[in-house]
Amino acid sequence: MAFPGMMNMGGGNASQDPQQMQEQQMIRLMQNTMESCPGKTVIAGGMGFALGGVFGLFMSSMRYDTPMSTASSMNPALTSLPIRQQLAAGFKDMGKASYSSARNFGYIGAVFAGTECAIEGFRAKNDLYNGAMAIGCAGFAAFSAAIDAYMRMPSDDVAADPII
Repeated sequence: MAFPGMMNMGGGNASQDPQQMQEQQMIRLMQNTMESCPGKTVIAGGMGFALGGVFGLFMSSMRYDTPMSTASSMNPALTSLPIRQQLAAGFKDMGKASYSSARNFGYIGAVFAGTECAIEGFRAKNDLYNGAMAIGCAGFAAFSAAIDAYMRMPSDDVAADPII
């Protein structure tokens, strides 16, 4: 008979082999990590970083296909280089833009998940309103303003500006 919280779910034999015990410990560790605020924050930040990297790579690859990036608007020194060096410069630029986007998505994911988890812990409820509380909105607005101020700083880096 299996009761909640009991390790032995197979019935009969009370002892488990070491592999099953290790599997149960790993499952418990993963569940505890997914339920903790730092774990949720790190996972959301990591997933945001990965998604932002893919999104940034896609968006930066599209930048070279637009009429705005024709030879007249691009760096004339770049257009006079051999194809191999032009491709290397393009891939380097795509990497910078992808990393920048990944960083921003990671920050947004971590801030949102951390704020939502903190509100969930404060309210002691897990419902729809946790993600839409005023503290979460204010935190996201402050973060958005900080990113906007950072993006408006003068920069010589063309990869940081998605619109050339």
